[in-house]
Amino acid sequence: MTTGLGAVFRPQLPPERLREVARLADETGLEELWLWEDCFREGGLSTAAAALAWTERVRIGVGLLPVPLRNVAITAMEVASLHRMFPGRPIVGVGHGVQDWMGQVGARVESPVTLLREHLLALRALLRGERITTDGRYVKLDDVALDWPPADPAPPVLAGATGPRSLRLAGEAADGTILTASTPPEGVRRARQLIDEGRESAGRTEPHKVVVYLLTATGPGAAARLRAELDAEGVASVPDLGVAGDAGAVAKAVQRLADAGADTVVLQPTGDEPDPEGFVRFAAEEVRPLVP
Repeated sequence: MTTGLGAVFRPQLPPERLREVARLADETGLEELWLWEDCFREGGLSTAAAALAWTERVRIGVGLLPVPLRNVAITAMEVASLHRMFPGRPIVGVGHGVQDWMGQVGARVESPVTLLREHLLALRALLRGERITTDGRYVKLDDVALDWPPADPAPPVLAGATGPRSLRLAGEAADGTILTASTPPEGVRRARQLIDEGRESAGRTEPHKVVVYLLTATGPGAAARLRAELDAEGVASVPDLGVAGDAGAVAKAVQRLADAGADTVVLQPTGDEPDPEGFVRFAAEEVRPLVP
C-alpha cells in the first residue's frame, strides 16, 4: 500500500500566507496539506475552509481541534459543512489540546481523557446522521441531530494522542490517530500496539489510519535548524527523531515511519523554515517520487 505524504502549514506563519501555499500544494500534486489550531494563532476550521475553497484536489487536514474549546454540536456542524461542500477532501482530528493553553482560557478540565471520549463518541454519531441524547460528565446533548449531515458514509474522525490511555482511547473511539513529530519509529510501533488494544476492546475491525508528523529540514543550514528545534523541544536525545538533508534522506526517514506502522507521514518544517512555498514544492516534487 502506498504511503501517504503531506506537509504542514505551520501557524507561526501569518494566515495571509496560506493562500499561496495551499495553491502550490494543489498545483504540485501534494496529497495533503495540514493546518494546526494552536493557541492563539489561526483558527483550524476557518483556515481549512479557505484552503479548500482556494484549491481543487489537495486534501486539507486539521490536526487538531482542542475539544475543551468546542461544543461538540458546533464541531459537528462545522465538520459536516466542510464535507458537504468539499466531499472527501477535509481530514479532521480532535484532541486534548495543550493543557497550559486550556488553562489560560478557563477551559481546562479535570479529566481530559473522559472529555475526549465523550466528544469523540458524540461527534462521530452526529456525523453519521444520528439523533443524540446524552448526559455525560462534560458532553450533554438533548435530542440533537444535524439537519445537514455529511453524505454516507460518515467521514472519519481522527484523534491526536500521545500517552497510553489516549492511544487506547483513539483505537476505541476514533477512526484514526495523529502522532506528533516527537514520535520516532519505535514510538509508532508502540502506538500501534496500544491503538490495537483499544480497537480490540471495542470490537472494532475497520481500518484505522495512523498519521505521523516528521520534523524535516532541507536546504542551507538544515542540520543546524533541525538540531535547534529538537533542543528547544527537549527531545534532542531521542534517537531517529526528525531528519535533515536532501530528498533521499527525507524519503528514507518517511519509509522508516511507514515500516513502523504509519499510513501517512506529514513533513513538518522547522518553525524558522525560510521558504514555506519551496518546502511544499520539495515535498511534492522531490520526496514524493522516492516514497513507495
